[in-house]
Amino acid sequence: MPIKRRIGLVALVFFLGVILGSVVGEVIGILLPDGSVIKQLFVSGSEFHVGPVFCNMIVFTFTIGFSLKVNLISVLGIIVVAFLLRFYC
Repeated sequence: MPIKRRIGLVALVFFLGVILGSVVGEVIGILLPDGSVIKQLFVSGSEFHVGPVFCNMIVFTFTIGFSLKVNLISVLGIIVVAFLLRFYC
């Protein structure tokens, strides 16, 4: 019988995987020499933006925005976190 997962848990796995993969990809990118194809593969990726949205309410003002950068290592991070989640939850 398949286990039904909540959408919040799936979103958590996605974001943890992206964060883990992005950090690992940036560290690998720092360690590799400039101009190498492998560095370009690890560091480059797609970036998604939402916002910024400004709300001025006379007494206070707030800004909401979101940016997400996904690269190859981020996708591998999502797979690793999903794999770990499968065995621990």
